[in-house]
Formats: sequence, C-alpha cells, structure tokens
Amino acid sequence: MQIDHFIHLPYTLAGFAVGALVGLTGVGGGSLMTPLLVLLFGIHPATAVGTDLLYAGITKFSGCAVHHRKGSIDWSVARRLAAGSVPAALATLALLAHWGAQSGRSSATISVILGYALFVTAIVLLFRPWLVARMQPAFAKFSERQILTLTVLLGLVLGVLVTISSVGAGAIGVTVLLMLYPQMSTLRIVGSDIAHAVPLTLIAGAGHWAMGSVDWPMLVSLLLGSIPGIMIASHFAPLVPDRALRALLAFALVLAGAKLAF
Repeated sequence: MQIDHFIHLPYTLAGFAVGALVGLTGVGGGSLMTPLLVLLFGIHPATAVGTDLLYAGITKFSGCAVHHRKGSIDWSVARRLAAGSVPAALATLALLAHWGAQSGRSSATISVILGYALFVTAIVLLFRPWLVARMQPAFAKFSERQILTLTVLLGLVLGVLVTISSVGAGAIGVTVLLMLYPQMSTLRIVGSDIAHAVPLTLIAGAGHWAMGSVDWPMLVSLLLGSIPGIMIASHFAPLVPDRALRALLAFALVLAGAKLAF
C-alpha cells in the first residue's frame, strides 16, 4: 500500500500548526484540533472527536511520562478525577452508541456542546488569573472531604465533556484544580491533569473507535505534523508575547464556538 494512503499533507500541515500553537501557549490541542477538522476540513463531528481523542491520548502519554520523571504528578488527585471521569465517559459512550455515533442527533449534540465548550475555554484563556483569585478564598473554606467530592464531580463533568467534544481536560480542568488546590504548585496541577487525561482520552477514543468514529490515516498525518510543531515552537515560546497570542486564540475560539453552537 502506498504511503500517500496513510499520509495526507493538508492534515499534516494542520497538525503542525496546532502543535505549534500548543507549544507556544500551552492551550490543549482538543480546543484547536477538533473545530479545525470540523470547520475547515468538513469532517463529521463524531469522527473529528474520536480521532482527536486518540491523538490527545498518544501525545499526552509522553507528557505524562515527563511529569512522572520530574515527580510533578499528584496521583491521588489524578485518581479522584478518574473516579468521576471514567464512569462518565463510559456512560456517555453508551448514549452515543445508542443514538448512533454518525447519526444526525449525535452530530448536532456534539456540535452544540463543542461550541459551548470553546466559549468556556476562551473565557478561561482570558480570565484564568482573575477567576482563580476570585474563587480560591471560597474553596479554602471547604473541608478535605468536600474538596475530594468536588474533585470527583469535576472528573465527572470532564468525562462527559471530553467524550462528547474532546475539549475540557486541559484549560477547564487545570483552572478548576487551581481553585480547589491552592497549596499545590501550577506544575504539579498541570502534571496531575495530564496524568488523568491519558486514561480518559484513551478510553473515550477507544469507544469512538469501536463505533467507527476514528480515521486512522488522518490520525497518523496529524501526529506527523503536530509532534515536530510542538517541539519546535516550545523553543520559541519565551520570545512570543503570550498575552496577545492568547487573546487572539480566545477570539478565534469564540468565532468557532459560535459557528458550531448556533
């Protein structure tokens, strides 16, 4: 079989662009890749989500390994999140399978939820420091048991959101964890979130694969572009005006969200 049956240059270039933006801003690839596939390439929403979930699982696995070597993962927090997200992901997959992953009902549901998830991500991009500073004092009054319960509930919400839209495990999850665990360093929060996202995205991605919602040649092409994109852009991240780029990204996410949700 010829190599061009597996590698499609437009997807590879898109993967490189998304990888570069992830490397420059740290914004989760799902917030960028899934709407790009749906709006620019006309990919069915279920296929875009399923393919992006496995893409995220593969790329986040390497990130998890790096954080594990650095000791920057709180496995108790990751387990709390997974206690909510994994059952929620399985239940959501069952619902999508019942509807039919490629059905009009599933497509409409995925598009609307993806659109609103992009709105929330844009808000988080612009206002995370303000949101965290505003909410941390309220969460500081909660008991350890209440924090545990809220962490599991966060995992549940992320399980549904990520399985349907592939968006949320990064920007939204990290922001809420910063509110819940103010005593924990940002690096450790990020590492714990990535560690939790690996099983979530792989389980959700495997479920979409079982429903026929994964395009393997597209996945390979995206990975071939995004991995070097992340590596190259990460070296230049300190030179880029982060605030301006995040504002531009947030504006783009709002436009994409409006297109998908309405």
